[in-house]
Amino acid sequence: MTLIDHFRRMARNNLWSNDRLYRAVLALQPGEFEARQTSFFSSIKQTLNHILAVDHLYLDFLEEGPLGAAAYDGFIPFEDAPALSRAQAAADRRLLTFCETIEAGALDRRVVTDRREDGKIPERIGDLLAHLFIHQIHHRGQVHAMLAGTSVAPPQLDEFFLDYDFKLRRAEVERLGL
Repeated sequence: MTLIDHFRRMARNNLWSNDRLYRAVLALQPGEFEARQTSFFSSIKQTLNHILAVDHLYLDFLEEGPLGAAAYDGFIPFEDAPALSRAQAAADRRLLTFCETIEAGALDRRVVTDRREDGKIPERIGDLLAHLFIHQIHHRGQVHAMLAGTSVAPPQLDEFFLDYDFKLRRAEVERLGL
């Protein structure tokens, strides 16, 4: 497997994992989405909004968009889980498209990242992708832990890559077109 193949699989996993996580979040009882929790961010709502805001920032960097830091600074948090879920799914599809269309040789190419007062920092595309996937996993884990204190059981999020696990995710993978 090449590194570009790995990133493409990670992008598919990202979409699948977020879909699974949001299916659980959308089943929460009224008030649980925004309920105060002990975590890095103080609620499931805040954590999921942060994930999406950072996705917007890094997608702008990767696509060499015009927004720079404004992609994050101008992010307006979603108040309800269904709208946030739809927006996250759109960002996940955008990331998947980026990973499926970029050439392997471009992973070492540098793109400018706007770090506000720290300046414009050129970063490798492969490093940005690696960071973005780790960021997603990190904060999804926090939401997963917060779900344990709600009426909805946290979903299994690690049954994606192995052939052995395919029987457990076949319907979801087919529904998502992966």
